[in-house]
Amino acid sequence: MKRSISILLLLTVLLAACAPAGVQAPPPQSNAPLLPTDLPPATPEPASAVQRTLTVMTHDSFSASEGVIQEFEKTNNVKITFLKSGDAGAALNKAILTKDVPIADVFYGVDNTFLSRAIDSGIFQSYASPLIEHIPDQFMLDLKNRALPVDYADVCINYSKAFFTKNALPVPASLDDLLKPEYNGLLVVENPATSSPGLAFLLATIQKYGDPGYLDYWKALRANGVVVVDGWETAYFTNFSGSSGAGPQPMVVSYSTSPAAEVMGSATPLDEAPTASIVAPGTCFRQIEFVGIIANSANPDLAEKFVDFMLSVPFQEDMPLNMFVYPVNDQAVLPDSFAQYAPAAIEPANIPDTLPDNRDTWIEAWTQAVLR
Repeated sequence: MKRSISILLLLTVLLAACAPAGVQAPPPQSNAPLLPTDLPPATPEPASAVQRTLTVMTHDSFSASEGVIQEFEKTNNVKITFLKSGDAGAALNKAILTKDVPIADVFYGVDNTFLSRAIDSGIFQSYASPLIEHIPDQFMLDLKNRALPVDYADVCINYSKAFFTKNALPVPASLDDLLKPEYNGLLVVENPATSSPGLAFLLATIQKYGDPGYLDYWKALRANGVVVVDGWETAYFTNFSGSSGAGPQPMVVSYSTSPAAEVMGSATPLDEAPTASIVAPGTCFRQIEFVGIIANSANPDLAEKFVDFMLSVPFQEDMPLNMFVYPVNDQAVLPDSFAQYAPAAIEPANIPDTLPDNRDTWIEAWTQAVLR
């Protein structure tokens, strides 16, 4: 439900990966103060020990505060190398292609739309972190613990408040509303073949209308002027009017956390977000991002410690303002800005049971119905 967000670079990058995922421009939070961890007390490496290196493959939107990462490195006498490998789909493909001769110890960023592909490829080895007890069952999608959930985000339709106020137009309250003539040409979406938010939104329509009913819905949406672009960045920063104020579409498929990112990334202080999300039942898709230890890792002991670190309270509370995602650890506290500007979706769609067998078929059918 992929998708990856920097406050200072908000207006150029915002899961992601899509992105939890894709999830999405992270803000630099260098040397942020650490909060007490819920991990068992770490045993520091002897000062005389040779420093080791741990390689962590991620999607391009991964970000964490420098101080949080440095604390892990200091405690474990390790240097972390982050190998950013494109969007979530591209990163997964790279991990699969190199699985016989692994180029990383840990892979973070595969989301629930591609999880089955990652599991079936055999790139992960099982690890039951002690932090699992703090993760709600709804996020534990792999019962063999080959991929552990780290964060989630809701892919929703975002809209420009100014446009709807200026035109005295009610905000759509459902997917059906988007077919009404008054919304002709007002929505831009991402291609599900090239974008994790696009695929997440497609899955939301499949859960709502079934198969093949979703194709009838998309044909009607096309007849009502829906605009399709390849990726989230183009959709949000070029087509969407809510961020720049200049785009032709006042609605875009993005994330429920995007309004909070708008406030955090504004060059001038804002009393409220210029955008908001439609979070009504059935209109959003919950994207969950996972981390796993690469099979045949050269450093399995350090890889386990890093997975524990990603699930611990300090890292979980560091994520929201770096990647604009929600933590999965139920002990983590959200920043006030999330409570105010980034409400979670109400009854979001989840992964269909038949996704592994039908993902490519659904995308191809969508392509035929909408683009050809």
